[in-house]
Amino acid sequence: MTDNIIDISMLTFSYGRHVVLDGLSFGVPRGKITCLMGQNGCGKTTLIDTVMGLNRYKSGSIKLDGTEVAEMKPPAIARKIAFVPQLHTITFPYTVKEIVLMGRTAYTGLFGAPGKDDETIAEEALKKVGISEYAERPYSQLSGGEIKLVLLARALGQRSDIIIMDEPTAHLDLRNELLFLETVSDIVREEGKTVLISTHSPTHAFFFKRRHADTVAALMKDGKIYSAGDPEEVVTEESIAKVFGVEAEVTDIVSADGTKEKTICLKNTI
Repeated sequence: MTDNIIDISMLTFSYGRHVVLDGLSFGVPRGKITCLMGQNGCGKTTLIDTVMGLNRYKSGSIKLDGTEVAEMKPPAIARKIAFVPQLHTITFPYTVKEIVLMGRTAYTGLFGAPGKDDETIAEEALKKVGISEYAERPYSQLSGGEIKLVLLARALGQRSDIIIMDEPTAHLDLRNELLFLETVSDIVREEGKTVLISTHSPTHAFFFKRRHADTVAALMKDGKIYSAGDPEEVVTEESIAKVFGVEAEVTDIVSADGTKEKTICLKNTI
């Protein structure tokens, strides 16, 4: 039996009369990477917000480690889930270290001052993602790739079991996208974190699969999970056509050392 740290059952959520999540059931296994994929408007962000307790659902169930989210207070949820958003803009020139220390709010409270232990945790998080030298730099002066690594460090500093990411590689160039994905992969391997990552790119599931054999891919369509499981079984030419509305070829690429990895070649819209 799979050890799910997040268990969602028959979840329904609406904005007024507009149903966004429609009887959705889904499990996120502990200590693994789960890639949540689907078209814009399919409900990915709404699902993430609901899991984090931002949307109050009236029907169905979401359990974090066995506890119903609707019964948890925000600080308790924050101790279980850290969040890396798609966009994050701060105009005040906080330093990078100060941004990472904001991840300790779940423990210090909104008006509490971080102590020496919090400072140490922040420094360790910056080291973990490879940007210790940025600690005193103004956050507002960083590049997009650097900002994403700072947000990842903040999530690590939160010391939560789960890290949820909403399209974290959006707007990144190829090098920074790869750097971010490699860093996430290393963190899961070394820290045993559970990662739920929302992405538009099904190739991300193949990327993580090559580094973590038990990676999960979940395709979302019309407020429900269309299919979930091993990326090579879930992300197929047929499912890409159904979920994304495009014709594609799923094929193997072979590197110089003989390593195989699947990739997707897009053809036409359907």
